[in-house]
Amino acid sequence: MSDLVRNIIRFMLFIFLQVYVLNVMPHLHQLVTPYIYFLFILWLPFYFKKAWILILGFFLGLSVDYYTMTPGLHAAASVLVAFLRPMVINLFAPKDSTEFSYKEPSPKAMGWTAYLLYALILSFCHNFYLLFLEWVSFGSFIHFLMKTIITTAISMVMIIIAEIIFPRKLKFRSNTV
Repeated sequence: MSDLVRNIIRFMLFIFLQVYVLNVMPHLHQLVTPYIYFLFILWLPFYFKKAWILILGFFLGLSVDYYTMTPGLHAAASVLVAFLRPMVINLFAPKDSTEFSYKEPSPKAMGWTAYLLYALILSFCHNFYLLFLEWVSFGSFIHFLMKTIITTAISMVMIIIAEIIFPRKLKFRSNTV
């Protein structure tokens, strides 16, 4: 399957999962709001140009905004994640070219520790910004911080589960030995 088809399927699958499963299920608590759709941005191949990542992030967030009837909140948070992604990858990607031979970020490509830090930083940025935009309209600051931390923790658990249940067969980016 080509990268284009795989990413189109992922895009639709993450929007469907977020809108029709996670947003519909009854919440365990008012502080628990699971978000997983931004994992699409985290799984994009390394070779995507920053402009395309920003465009895809915008359309991903806009799609979720359309179904949840939020005025650009998810689009803003997704664009932030898309903007920060290359910088965070540069922090955690192996510097040796022989170790850096996979096409997309994953625990196999980056190692579990680096991948989890990559996902944690971007998950926290996404949730902090999204919940901050919601908090500006109403709410207390302590409630906002607790919801950000708990939402990030839940998102990280779902990311780890997704990585374990759906391991990706990664192709090499180049012919390095």
